[in-house]
Amino acid sequence: MKRNLTIGIFLLIAFALWTVLIMFVDVQAVGANGSKVGFATFNAWFHQLTGVYWTLYNVTDWLGLVPLAVCLCFGCLGLCQLIKRRSLFKVDADILLLGGYYILAIFGYLFFEMVPINYRPVLINGILEASYPSSTTLLVLSVMPTLLFQINRRSHNKIIKNVVIGFVLLFSAFMVIGRLISGVHWATDIIGSVLLSFGLFKLYQSAVTATDMRNKNGVQ
Repeated sequence: MKRNLTIGIFLLIAFALWTVLIMFVDVQAVGANGSKVGFATFNAWFHQLTGVYWTLYNVTDWLGLVPLAVCLCFGCLGLCQLIKRRSLFKVDADILLLGGYYILAIFGYLFFEMVPINYRPVLINGILEASYPSSTTLLVLSVMPTLLFQINRRSHNKIIKNVVIGFVLLFSAFMVIGRLISGVHWATDIIGSVLLSFGLFKLYQSAVTATDMRNKNGVQ
């Protein structure tokens, strides 16, 4: 529990520091419509290196529905438990915590939509959109690890576990790399999303472990 909590706090602090650095280090108007971005020399170099691939952008955009489907499945699981057990307090604690965790991740996304740190390197349908952190990367890396975590807790079938592990790793890698090289985000946007999502996930793991320990001690 303490290890996951420590890692989670460290990653969130790293995310906060990373965000501050982006706001003040090497800020130049190298974005679309003359918009400014931090680490401009690095970001502009990487953007020129990869170029823009709209097909890859559209594919990863649509595949963003996969983690939403995962959220829906866990939501249905929690709802079924609520209906069957007739009490919110009898719903599995890790599912309740998962709901709170998803809400926290959504809040993080909405906050940066309302308080833009920088904007995309390209226009999306003629519109200059907020870019930091990458919302799709945040969604994928916040949700897909919870699928792996829950399967490990709830399934004893090794085949199912191995299939889920392979799917989560390959899907997550494709989505993160896809968003990175599609050219619709700055490289620093992706790094920020990785720090934030894994920081939140480690806090969720820590909360579940603490709840498991409390329940175990309560039974004893």
